[in-house]
Order: sequence, then structure tokens, then C-alpha cells
Amino acid sequence: MIYGVFTDTALAGNPLAIVFDADDLDDRAMQAIAREFNFSETVFLTQPANPVATAGVRIFTPDYELPFAGHPTVGTAIAIAQQRGSKEQAALLVLEEKVGLVRCAVSFRGEQWFGEFDLPRLPEQLSLQVETETIAAALGIEPHEIGFENHQPSYWTAGNEFVFIPVSGLDVAARIRLDPHIWDNLGLVRASGSVASPYVYCRETVRHDCNFHSRMMVSGNGVYEDPATGSAAAAFAGAINQFDKPVDGPCQIWIEQGVEMNRPSSIRLEMDIEAGAISAARIGGHAVKVAEGTLAV
Repeated sequence: MIYGVFTDTALAGNPLAIVFDADDLDDRAMQAIAREFNFSETVFLTQPANPVATAGVRIFTPDYELPFAGHPTVGTAIAIAQQRGSKEQAALLVLEEKVGLVRCAVSFRGEQWFGEFDLPRLPEQLSLQVETETIAAALGIEPHEIGFENHQPSYWTAGNEFVFIPVSGLDVAARIRLDPHIWDNLGLVRASGSVASPYVYCRETVRHDCNFHSRMMVSGNGVYEDPATGSAAAAFAGAINQFDKPVDGPCQIWIEQGVEMNRPSSIRLEMDIEAGAISAARIGGHAVKVAEGTLAV
């Protein structure tokens, strides 16, 4: 099946391929199939090792496996709920991912499917020892265009590492052009061996109901842009809490992404704040099925 995730409109959001009944596929076959789909991520569903889990979930990019990712988690939870016909009430599921067990909830609202998951790991700040001038050069913008209010570049993970780069507005965000030769030499290597991606954001938005506008680039075998990045939004919670210091209690943030790609998406980030710290957080969004078929392999 193919879904558009973090959107309620077909052919928008982040595309996701989901392969059901993948127990007979080995790692090499999964990687080859993910490369064939050539989406940012492809999910393979297997029988879980833990009996409390609804399904085992393997997540592959075209080049490597991920321990966790946001839009595959939301899309997979909704796909399983749809397969079960869970329209009458919220469906609760547990997905067994490499990062651990991920609790999900799916609901059917006004002919639209909405899924959310509890963060399996809360955001953790990492050391960022890169000059603003170097970051600006890697993004093709000027150093003075980086930062707004008290927001400065920061480095966070909630399972996957990202460098969060605030810029002054939509015009700067639209001009971003990632230079992989500069970026890949900054020493920002993930535990997986890939390079941590830049996540550019600003307070100015296109949609009036969103709080932040964002773009996320991936370097490596050519630069590509991701239209919606749930794992980045999960880590972004740390930066929001650090710089915006929301009051104790529930906090809801909507993040728009993919606008410059003509694949607009909306990601909901919810945080529970206790004594100035994040005690729990959730990522949510819609998903739409756009295709289904059979793999002849």
C-alpha cells in the first residue's frame, strides 16, 4: 500500500510504502524493495517478537534501515486500523520498532483518519560545535539570516539526530540550497553512520493555523528534501521547550512542511510540560491511502 502521510489530501504530504506480511523477506530483500520504491521510507510489517505488540515494523530508506521515523509510524498505524475497519472508536496499537515499543492511537474523524504516537524517547540535546558562518555557507544564506528572537542553532535527537536552524522568515527558508560538500564535512555523524540532517524553521508561516514553518534536507547520494519529518518534529520539541519555555501543562504546536515542494503537510506536536521539562510528548497527523497492489518478488 502507498499512503500520503501528514496530510488529508491525496498526492500531498510524505509518501510511504507499506509492505504487509514481510516475514519471509530478509534484510537484503527489504533494502532492495525500499530502493525500488525510492520513497524516503518504506515499512515492512512482520510478526512481533514481543507478544504485547500489534506488529513488528522495519523502516528502510533507499540506502539504510532506521530505528524509528515519524511518518512511517503514523501511516502504519492508520493502515493497520483501516485494515481492521476501526471506524467506530479509537484504535490503540503498539508497534515494535527498532527503537522499542511505540504506542499509537488512531481515530476516524469526519471521513478522515488521524493517527498519533507517544514518543518512544524524549528529546535529548547534543553538543553542536559548528560556527554559524559555516552553517550559513552550507545552506547558501547569510549568517545574519540565522536566528530569530532567542532561537539559535541547536542539535537534538529523539531517536534520530537533527540540527535545528532558525531563520528569520519565509523568504530565507525559500532560498535554502544545501551544499552537501560543506555539510557532510561538519562531523555531524549519526549513530547509524549517516549524516545528521539540517532542519530549517521559522516562526512565519503560510497557513494561519500553524505555529512554525519548516524544511528538512538530506545529503548523501544527492540532496533531497523531505515533505514531512515526524522524527524531526519529535526532536524539535526539545528546541521549542528550550527557547520558547512554554508554561507547565499541555502544549500543542502545529508545524507546516513540504510547502516549497508542492507537497504541503501538517504535523501536530503535543507536549506535557512539568517543572519546565517535557514529561511526555506525542506526534500526530492525518494519512490518506492512494494506492495498493501486490509485489511480485
